[in-house]
Amino acid sequence: MSSIVVLSGSPSAKSRTAALAEHLADRLRRHGHSVRLVRVRDLPPQALLHADVADPAIVDVVTAIESADGVVVASPVYKAAYSGLLKTLLDLLPQFALAGKTVLPVLTGGSPAHVLALDYALRPVLTSLGAHHVVPGWFVLDKHIEVGPTGVVVHPDSETPLLSVVDTFSGVLRVPLAS
Repeated sequence: MSSIVVLSGSPSAKSRTAALAEHLADRLRRHGHSVRLVRVRDLPPQALLHADVADPAIVDVVTAIESADGVVVASPVYKAAYSGLLKTLLDLLPQFALAGKTVLPVLTGGSPAHVLALDYALRPVLTSLGAHHVVPGWFVLDKHIEVGPTGVVVHPDSETPLLSVVDTFSGVLRVPLAS
């Protein structure tokens, strides 16, 4: 069983991205993985903004990421990139915190034009953090995510390819990394 950290980088209390991250975490658990969901918005703001890498909550998240086999990074798109909140956390990670890990980037946004943020904003940062393998990510239109009392419903046009990407990520984690 692989261990996975799912980072939800939305700053909003009511967030489609956060709901989608929970949905993906649940799917990965059903695949038999040990999954920890981290809502970056719930980390201490003082520690994030002051780059307090000694804060216990920050240490806990960094340790979880470093010991994980895989990381899912989910964020809404703001100003043609991932959220500043997510950026703040990624900036606190050690230079090679993602070394030896498989990473799945997932972005949400209001327009198909935002899909480029996957490869031109998020992927380079994940690679610079030493990710062993950044699997092809996925972009989901906000209007394709409905959050209801029983959970999240993703429009079939987005859900089918998204779950295929998540299942591929899960499958990659089941294969041992070459030394």
